Formats: sequence, C-alpha cells, structure tokens
Amino acid sequence: MTSSDDLSEAQRDLWNRVRARLKASVGEDVFTSWFARLDLEEIVDDLAHLSAPTRFLCSWVQSNYADRILEAFRQDSETIAHLQITLRVNGQARPRLTPQQAEAPQADAPATAAAPLAPAMPRLIRDNTAQKGDALSGSAIDQRMTFETFVPGGPNEMALGVAKQIAAAAANNTVTFNPVYIHSTVGLGKSHLLNAIAHAVQSADATKNIVYLTADHFMYHFITAVQRQSALGFKEWLRRVDLLLIDDMQFLQGKSATEFGHTLGTLLTGAKQVVVAGDAPPRDLEMLDERVRSRLSGGLVVPISTFDIDLRRAIVQRRADQATARFGMHFPVPVIDYVSRVVVSHGRDLDGAVNRLVAANQLTGELITVPLAEKTLGDLIRSHEARRVRIEDILKIVSRHYKVPRNELLSARRSRDVVRPRQIAMFLAKALTSRSLPEIGRRFGGRDHTTVLHSVRKVEQMIKDDIELAQEIELLKRMLEE
Repeated sequence: MTSSDDLSEAQRDLWNRVRARLKASVGEDVFTSWFARLDLEEIVDDLAHLSAPTRFLCSWVQSNYADRILEAFRQDSETIAHLQITLRVNGQARPRLTPQQAEAPQADAPATAAAPLAPAMPRLIRDNTAQKGDALSGSAIDQRMTFETFVPGGPNEMALGVAKQIAAAAANNTVTFNPVYIHSTVGLGKSHLLNAIAHAVQSADATKNIVYLTADHFMYHFITAVQRQSALGFKEWLRRVDLLLIDDMQFLQGKSATEFGHTLGTLLTGAKQVVVAGDAPPRDLEMLDERVRSRLSGGLVVPISTFDIDLRRAIVQRRADQATARFGMHFPVPVIDYVSRVVVSHGRDLDGAVNRLVAANQLTGELITVPLAEKTLGDLIRSHEARRVRIEDILKIVSRHYKVPRNELLSARRSRDVVRPRQIAMFLAKALTSRSLPEIGRRFGGRDHTTVLHSVRKVEQMIKDDIELAQEIELLKRMLEE
C-alpha cells in the first residue's frame, strides 16, 4: 500500500489542482465540510484511490460527489476513469479493493453502497476530526460530569437511578425506557446526567456510537445541512447512532423541531436509545409538534425537584472538600450550614458560592468564616430575597402556562379549563405574596375571601394526591421567583 507521503510530486500537484477546482466549484463551506479531509492515497492505472476519516464521509462523498471529483481529475488526466474511496483508520487507509472485491457484496455495508467501508463506525461522542460547522461534529462532552461527581439527594434520586439504568442497558445493547425525558429548571443537574450517561456507556463499550447535542447545536447543524443541500446526509448520520442525547430541548424551534420528531421516530423504531432534557414537561414545549410532545410524554418523564436543604448541604460539603484537598484551606461547619441555608437558587450558585469563598481566602488571606460569607455572597442572597412576586406576575405566568387569557382568569366563567388555572393562581398568590385573602379576592375579579380560601385548600389537597401537579406548581413557583 502506498501512503500519501509516498506520492510522487506530480501526483501531489495533481491532487492540489483537483482540490482547488473542487473548492472553486462548490464554495468554501461545502469544500470544508465534505472535501477538506479527503486524502489521495494512490493512482494506479485508470483508478484514483482516495481515503476519508469516517464511514459516513466515505459513503456521502461516494454517493453525492464522486462524479464531480472524477471530472476534476479528468480535466488534468483523461486516463483516470474510476474513483474509489476507502476508510482511513488511525491514519492508514484501508487497502484498495480489486474490481472483483469491489463488485462483491460487503458484509458490513448495504449492497447499494459504492464505497468499501470498515466494519466499525467511528465513536461520535466527540469527533475531533470534524471541521467546525460540519454536521458530523457533536457538542463537547464535559469530562468532569460523571456519575461519580454527581451529588445525589432526594430531589434528584429518581433521575439519577434512571440515568444509571439507561447507561447499563445501552452498554449491553438493550433498551429499558425509550425515550427518556428529564426536566427541571436551570442548574439542577440535567446536563450533568446526560454527560454521565455518555461517559458510562463509552467506558463500558468504546465502539458505541454516542451523540450528545445541545438543541441549538442540533438546530444550527440541521439548518446548515439544508442550506448546503446535505440534509439527507445529516439525517442518515443521526439515524446510525446507538445513543442520542439532546440537551436544552426548550430551545429547539421551527423546522429543526419537526426534523427532530422524524429522527426520534426512526431511532425509536430501530430500538435505539434517546434521552432528552428540557426545562419544562413535554406538554409545555409549545414549539414542538403535538406528535413529538406525545411521543416524549409516552416515554419515561422524570422531573428533578428544587434542591432541599439536605441536598444543598451535600453539594456545598462536596465542593468544600474538593477545595480543601486542592488548596489546604478549612471550611468550618457553620460556614457550610450558612451557605446551604441562604443560597437557595440552584446548584451552579452553590458552586459559585464556594468558589468565591476560596478566591476571597486566596486573595486576602482572611479565614473562611460566616462573616466573610455574608460579605462575599451578598448578591447571591439578595438576588433571591429582592424578588417580590406580584399578583400581576402570577396572572401573566399562569395565563401563559395554561393558555388561558388573563381576562378569563378574572371572569365568572366556571368551565374546568378556566377554574383549575384560576385556583392555582390564587394558591400561588397566597403562597408567594403578602396579600391577605380579601385583597387576593379583589384582584381576582372581586371575589369573596371565602372563594380564595376554598381555592387554596383545594390546590393543597390536589398537590398531596397528584405528584405531577405538585411538580408543575413547583415549576411555576420557580418561574415566578426567578
């Protein structure tokens, strides 16, 4: 086998001219995506032998651009009549096939594929060979987000258990729940769990094709693929994965949201595992097609609740222990208790609080104490305390969430689709504002205080009986408090 370094000077010059013609013909962006990583391996008689770094690129270029590449060669050398593209593994191209081998069906590829391909597809957790903007490149996996670094507690216990079960099943070529949809507000660990699943599956079986994409990454690359007329290739690439992880689902919009629905259906039909994360339950993702929301709801929907004091303390303790091991500083128990009690927004703020204390100690030499924490974390505490929820805010959020016009929440209508959101809005007004029951009643269309009290008690009972409603109301509270 002749390596690319062993090409004659004439062959290298020919390949450079071919590349220049292709770039002028298709444009910079398309050339970067589909041609920049092709190498000329050899020219034997009337055959030009190229190699590509991924199975998909082999198949896509052979199917869509072989004639154009051959024509670019023939402008310099009319003797070249055939083109062959093979997979390059670890920097070495698979040997060129004889005409008899090329015509024989390949055991590891569809009979219609023209390019000879290696048996194993590349792992797609993080394809470092993909050019920026290439549909083949996934989002970067955070190396720190593993199951070992995830802090467990009551609010995330179910989500963590499900994530571990998914990872174990995917590593063993089985599917337990599909799709799985994890939802919570920001900073409660959704992305951490998705990254941890990818790490665990890849560690168990490095041959698995795992793709982690944020929704905006998916949307950008799908739109780019459409603009470059390579949408079919992008779909084909996604449909070959064993495990697809989509983060920040709430940001998926427009045609890419519809395309995700088609891809989701294909993956589920093929028994592939799909895990999605978003900031709201599937039914509240208004930008998604109803069929996609139904498909997501029909899988396993797992909420992560707001962190309680025990979980917040466990997170602060873990971060403090890490800082102690790294810098040798001491975090007294009262400081850990104080931070976990007053920083109540989400996990990232807890991390940030510990980092600030570390920085203050390193820069000033001051011991880590509660007074230092009070001085250093003031804005994290005030940002929570300063947010005054108004009844007008509640009406706006409830109206948007339940798709009920504000004026109907204040009206005398008693249909179920209006009464329940109205009762929830009254409950939130009692829970989140300092208004009295008569004041709340007046703001809700001049109702009597007994009506407000009945609504509050009704919702309190529903919360006890309906875990999903309890999660929904917690989400509304977080939306109002943030």
